[in-house]
Amino acid sequence: MKTKSTLFITTFFLMISISFAQKKKDPVNIISGKVNISKYHSHDELNKKTKGELLTLYSERIEVIVNILPNIAFATKPGVTMESLGIPTTKENKKALEANREASVGYFDSTVEFQKKILPYSDTRDLIAAILFYEETLKSLHTYNDFKTD
Repeated sequence: MKTKSTLFITTFFLMISISFAQKKKDPVNIISGKVNISKYHSHDELNKKTKGELLTLYSERIEVIVNILPNIAFATKPGVTMESLGIPTTKENKKALEANREASVGYFDSTVEFQKKILPYSDTRDLIAAILFYEETLKSLHTYNDFKTD
């Protein structure tokens, strides 16, 4: 009797593990992570902020730019997958997408680490100018499709 129950339990767990192993993974988005900012600012608004607040805004804009700009030939918004673009979902293509994602995360992490140490020494005027420039760059993504021709 004990052998039958052990055999039944083993078979049951084997069937469950096979069914989970065969599940198809959800498609991976080309663009992931933070892809938008909550507010665009004027020069006057930024002048009223502390340097710490400016450093945070600067880092947020860098994060969005790092997540979007390298991939604008594919997409400018999240939700686009290799499948939706007609890119074959081969093992090599999946590896390339994952390697790209890991490289982006690594680049962003090292950039933020550098900025935490060095950026506080920047001039406030230059910091404000950079934030405004990044915001204009992000605004221009809304007009990206205007440059596409058939």
